[in-house]
Amino acid sequence: MELRIDRQALVPVVQQIVDALAGWIRQSAVEPGTRLPSIRQLARDNLLSQSSVSEAYERMVAQGVLLSRHGSGFFVAGPLVATHRCADKSGSTTADANSAGLADDLLGMLLLGRGGMPESWRESDDLSYAIRQVSRTDMAGLFNYSPSYGLPVLRQQILKRLQQINIAVDESQVLTTAGATHGLDLIVRALLKPGDCVVVESPGYSNLFKLLRLHGVRLLEVPRTSRGPDVEVLEALLSANNPRALFINSLFHNPTGSSLAPDVAQRILQLAKRHELIIVEDDVYADFQGSAGTRLAAMDAGQSVIYVGSFSKTLSSSLRVGYVVASAAIIARLADMKMITSLGASRFCESVLSSLLVNGAYRKLVQRQRQRLKRDMAATLLVLEDAEWEVFGKPSGGLYIWARPRVHEAAQVRALAHTFGIVLSPGRPSAPVARPATGYALMWLMPVILGRRRFFRPAHYRIDFDRSEND
Repeated sequence: MELRIDRQALVPVVQQIVDALAGWIRQSAVEPGTRLPSIRQLARDNLLSQSSVSEAYERMVAQGVLLSRHGSGFFVAGPLVATHRCADKSGSTTADANSAGLADDLLGMLLLGRGGMPESWRESDDLSYAIRQVSRTDMAGLFNYSPSYGLPVLRQQILKRLQQINIAVDESQVLTTAGATHGLDLIVRALLKPGDCVVVESPGYSNLFKLLRLHGVRLLEVPRTSRGPDVEVLEALLSANNPRALFINSLFHNPTGSSLAPDVAQRILQLAKRHELIIVEDDVYADFQGSAGTRLAAMDAGQSVIYVGSFSKTLSSSLRVGYVVASAAIIARLADMKMITSLGASRFCESVLSSLLVNGAYRKLVQRQRQRLKRDMAATLLVLEDAEWEVFGKPSGGLYIWARPRVHEAAQVRALAHTFGIVLSPGRPSAPVARPATGYALMWLMPVILGRRRFFRPAHYRIDFDRSEND
């Protein structure tokens, strides 16, 4: 059995063995009770240490995938079934990358649409060094609360990064948070009340929709086009409903990958001023953009745009650090809400991030990520084109491509993807109002997708494509 272990990858060898064996069991539909090669044989055939193979086997026994019989070896326990599932209207169950992304990984599965880097892309050396440095030299970072506005050194570094994308503010206008979601929660708590209505993009960030509903806020949806929100629909919504706020992704929109065009941005600012609309600009993918790009916060001389950023997408999802930029008055309100609800963010995480920003390690990290993203995006778009998938625009960066195949039934696509170890993120969770899925969010950056490219050549069915559906 050939496992194709990549010794240059950042993923540990043991985990690669687990993933490879899980993929073999799934794709080959291996019968329960099938005996696996002995530890010695699998190690010899793949030039691996017996201890690595043994650890991988034991890990799969603990996960219930394999059975160990003393003196006889290891056997397949049963069909490899995803552990996290969601039901569709037909009553069947299918794995969903949106829900799986917030839970434990499905064994050996490639989760598209979860909005984070694959493990093989993670770089731990600089992060480990920064953690050790804080542990050795910053006693306050280990034990104390962070200031209400955040560590001054971190806020100063954030100001420098904002200047690079033409957002001119001072330190009183920057508040650190425990990730972008924390920032959005503070904004909703402080500035909205139950019964208020807001405009959100469709498709859009599903967790934002849940957050708004949790606080009793009504959602009005504006279609997302390849150039940003449909401004004609937006103007009609503003005139008819008088909403309090607009929530928007300007660059590398989740899940379509599209970016805001300058003329659309200018029109949005004009409408916001006329209707006294709060704009909340979620820009968590900012560091994947090499150039300045088009941002409402950079174009807004009156400083009425609330800007939300994060370091979780690029550096670490566990190192929860984000920030909010707004007028000094709004930041003061958010800081009060932050202390009431959480007593502040993690000083340790902020100290670690500050170290990486000050010594230049973070800047070099995102440069490497941009290069890799650019290469893999081009390759994946070619694969989708060859397979005649319909792609919503052609993103220039970020983590998402919004696409759909020429197949009639969504369940058929998901089942086929599962055969190749891929969990798709269907379009339904990305819609503010429940409706049939019209596309799939493909987090294309994972290099493994190219190794599983057969999935993109499943069939040649024809479906009608209604451009007005905004998929």
